[in-house]
Amino acid sequence: MAEQSVRWGILATGGIAATFAADLVDLPDAEIVAVASRRREPAEAFAERFGVARAYGDWESLARDPDIDVVYVATPHSAHRAAAGLCLAAGRNVLCEKPFTLNLREAEELVALAREHDRFLMEAMWMYCNPLVRRLKALVDDGAIGDVRTVQADFGLAGPFPAAHRLRDPALGGGALLDLGVYPVSFAQLLLGEPDGVAARAVLSEEGVDLQTGALLSWDSGALASVHCSIVGGTGATASVTGTRGRIDVPSGFFHPDRLVLHRDGRDPEEFAADPADGPRTSMRHEAEEVMRALRAGEKESPLVPLDGTLAVMRTLDAVRERIGVRYPGDAVAPAA
Repeated sequence: MAEQSVRWGILATGGIAATFAADLVDLPDAEIVAVASRRREPAEAFAERFGVARAYGDWESLARDPDIDVVYVATPHSAHRAAAGLCLAAGRNVLCEKPFTLNLREAEELVALAREHDRFLMEAMWMYCNPLVRRLKALVDDGAIGDVRTVQADFGLAGPFPAAHRLRDPALGGGALLDLGVYPVSFAQLLLGEPDGVAARAVLSEEGVDLQTGALLSWDSGALASVHCSIVGGTGATASVTGTRGRIDVPSGFFHPDRLVLHRDGRDPEEFAADPADGPRTSMRHEAEEVMRALRAGEKESPLVPLDGTLAVMRTLDAVRERIGVRYPGDAVAPAA
């Protein structure tokens, strides 16, 4: 028996919104019923492209639409607090793109709003929903490599990005850390939880955002994580997890891998490949499916992407920014609900 369709609203019409919408269209139990932008023209163009019935030229109309089961917030992260907060206050469930917000304060406000209004809320950390990443975590949790001692992960884009680009705009939360560094930090914390210590160095742009950042996260258990992000050099986006009895390597694209290699002491390497049935490695369908599963089950958050974990990552990102001297205009502004 087919599941009842979950009705989605899409808030924003940029590239990530289009990618997500394309994956939703391919899911038989998902329906996009409305899209919103700050201007009607891009909303109407998006609606025509994806066969969406309603296009709004303001966010409020989408937030008030009673036919929407869940809103996907795909604005730049500097607007996540305002956009997701508007939807939650209107009684909508929300999937909010990563990084969840600019800072921990904004993240805590969204979580509080979700709990006040008894709504579902999840960060769109699609990496956590990826089947192969889930397999990696299961291997680690099952003791395949013993106790984790080190995690290494990197994510860098070659650039160069002009000064006017959003990645270099402090008002839009620019820099490598929030846009890219959230992935290696989230990867490390998926396996080790929130770190007990944070050290970091960065190279800053003239605008005051980080061009590249390296951080060393430490745990009282003796585990360490080395994470790196950059908007001035394309990295392999690799990751490695080393334990007391072996390691797991992710040769490329660790946040959407096509394979893992497990090295256990005294054994031949074992390779785990992505299942072609799961779709292309860039597919965002898995996080959409997790949201729909949770909504049908009446859950207010996902066990794969728990809100406490999202807050813990934001705490780490705030700590890194404090150490490298990056501040955003929104850090000092408390937006309305």
